[in-house]
Amino acid sequence: MSQATLDIITSDSLAPVRHGFFSRRGGASSGIFAGLNCGQGSSDQSQAVSMNRARVAGAMGLDPDALIGLHQVHSPDVITVTEPLPEKPKADGMVTNVPGLALSVLAADCQPVLFADAEAGVIGAAHAGWRGALGGVLESTVAAMEALGANRANIAAVIGPSISQRAYEVGPEFFEDFMVEDPEYARFFANGESDRMMFDLPGFGLYRLRQAGVGSAEWTRHCTYSDPERFFSFRRTTHAGEADYGRMISCIRL
Repeated sequence: MSQATLDIITSDSLAPVRHGFFSRRGGASSGIFAGLNCGQGSSDQSQAVSMNRARVAGAMGLDPDALIGLHQVHSPDVITVTEPLPEKPKADGMVTNVPGLALSVLAADCQPVLFADAEAGVIGAAHAGWRGALGGVLESTVAAMEALGANRANIAAVIGPSISQRAYEVGPEFFEDFMVEDPEYARFFANGESDRMMFDLPGFGLYRLRQAGVGSAEWTRHCTYSDPERFFSFRRTTHAGEADYGRMISCIRL
């Protein structure tokens, strides 16, 4: 995969706020990381990752140091950003009302979620795998936006490319973790083979966002697992026995 044109998925719901869910296309990485791997925690060449992140920053109309990221830990923790950060704090969501900062999250099956209240000038970004979504990272992001003056009824939330239900097989312990929280969550599981079940991660994310009272919530309907040409996937990499995997970036800025 060469220095092809970047492939940026956007949503009308977030307009006119500048944003993008970047696929793996374009970029400087090669081998299993081919394309736009933006994961500094991967074993990819750091120079290639830096070049990729610089391309993303350029596409967002910013210098690379204005591309704010997190040390993602599958938590419900959210930080408020007012300036470029010298190092990445451990958290999975962030919000700002400061123009010129791009909030970014990395994902490779987990949900990247971008938020905007364009009227109030407040934005957010969250990394929501099953653990973070169950733990409340989406609701925490909405609450942190409210603290900056957003109105949750005016917040648009968009889930980017994520693993879809047909590709997300889980075991009985996983199912039990959800049933302990709320038996109603059974609706997000379908029967698989033997004791396996198929989990609808984006469906669960949309449910939690709508329960939080945001004005609109949608999924771009791209499955990371099912499209290797366009997306990195942790689960696909695991199934293929590969040593590591690339991470895609999603960004939003005022």
